[in-house]
Amino acid sequence: MVVIRLSRSGAKKRPFYNIVATDSRNRRDGRFNERLGFYNPMVAEGAQRLTYNAERVAFWVKNGAKLSDTVARIIKVEGKAQQAA
Repeated sequence: MVVIRLSRSGAKKRPFYNIVATDSRNRRDGRFNERLGFYNPMVAEGAQRLTYNAERVAFWVKNGAKLSDTVARIIKVEGKAQQAA
């Protein structure tokens, strides 16, 4: 099954996450099918905190991919913040 989840990169104590579509059997930071965006929790607010390609996320979900709980929460919270601005 394909899952859309976070893949960690960055330095120690300075996390940076790529949002990727990958097979659920692959390791967290291992092989992936497509990079859909990124999430940087170290930035307070703004466009540099979360950037993702909504069209590609919708494509993968339409074709059976599942969002991880964390990715679904991040997209939901950031989406509300962008609509309010």
